[in-house]
Amino acid sequence: MDFLNALVALSNFVLIPAIAYGSQLALGALGVTLIYGILRFSNFAHGDTMAFGAMVTILFTWWFQSMGLSIHPLPTALLALPFGIVVTAMLLILTDRTVYRFYRRVKAKPIVFVMASMGVMFIMNGVVRFIIGPGDQRFADGERFIIKARDFKNATGLSEGLAFKTSQGITIVTAIIVVAVLFWFLNRTRTGKSMRAFSDNEDLALLSGINPERVVMITWIIVAALITIAGTLYGLDKTFKPFTYFQLLLPIFASAIVGGLGNPLGAIAGGFVIAFSEVTITYAWKKVAVYLLPESLEPTGLVQLMSTDYKFAVSFVILIVVLLFKPTGLFKGQSV
Repeated sequence: MDFLNALVALSNFVLIPAIAYGSQLALGALGVTLIYGILRFSNFAHGDTMAFGAMVTILFTWWFQSMGLSIHPLPTALLALPFGIVVTAMLLILTDRTVYRFYRRVKAKPIVFVMASMGVMFIMNGVVRFIIGPGDQRFADGERFIIKARDFKNATGLSEGLAFKTSQGITIVTAIIVVAVLFWFLNRTRTGKSMRAFSDNEDLALLSGINPERVVMITWIIVAALITIAGTLYGLDKTFKPFTYFQLLLPIFASAIVGGLGNPLGAIAGGFVIAFSEVTITYAWKKVAVYLLPESLEPTGLVQLMSTDYKFAVSFVILIVVLLFKPTGLFKGQSV
C-alpha cells in the first residue's frame, strides 16, 4: 500500500505535471525549430508572441463568457483558440512583411535577424502589457478536474488521492493531435515537402520552382498556431501573466537546442527532457520518501535539490552542457 501511495504522490507532483509542461514546451520548441530550420534565425520574440496569442484567446474567451457561450465541461478558451490563432498569424505575417523580409532581401547575417527579433520582442511585450495588464489573468472555466483526489481515495482506499486536472488532460491530448497533424503535413502534403526542401537546400529549392515567400508565409501561420495553442494551454494549466512568457523563452530555446535545433522530433524530445529535469530537481521528495523508506530513515527536511524559484536555472545548466559537449543536440540538428 505504501508503494502505491508513493506512486500516486509521484504521479500527482512529478509525472503528470512534467508530461503536461513538457507538452507545452514541445509545442513552443517546435515553433522555434521551424523558424530556425526554414527562416534560419533564432526568434527571440517567440515567448512574447506566445503571450500575444494567449492574450487574444483570453480576450475572445471573456467575450464568449459574457455572452453565455460555453462548451461545458471543457474550457471556453478552446472555443476561442481558433480566433487567437488567426489574429496571431496575421500579426506574424505583418511583422515579417515590415521587418524580416527586408533583411532577407539584403541577405543580412543571422545576428542581424536576432537583433531585429529582440526589438520585436520588446514591442510585443509592451503591447501585451498595455492591452491586458501586467498581472495574473484568470480565464479558465468548466470542470476543473477529470479525477478528484477525494473520489480516488474513496474508490481505492489509498491515503493518497490522485488529482488529474482537466487542463492537464487537454494539454496532453491536444499536443498529441497537433504533433500528429504537423508531422502528417510536413511529410505527406506538397506544401510540407516544399518547406522541408527549402529547409534542406534553399538554392536547390528555388531552382525547383518553390516560391520562397509562400514557404515563409506558411511557416509563420504554422508557428502562430503552435505558439497560440502552447501559450493558451500554459495559461489554462497555470496562469496567464505576460512576464512569465518572457521567462519561458529560456526553457523553450533549451528544449529546441537540447533535442537538436532544426529537428522537429528533437524539439519534442527536448521539451520533455527539460520539463522532467525542472520538475524532478525542484520537487520536494519528502512525501514519497516517507512512504518508501523505513521509519528510522525518514527524512526530516524537504529533500529538495533546488527551490522552485530557481527552476529556470535547470534549463540554463542543461543548455550550457549541451552546447559544450553536443551542440547538435540529442537528435542530429544544426550546430549552434
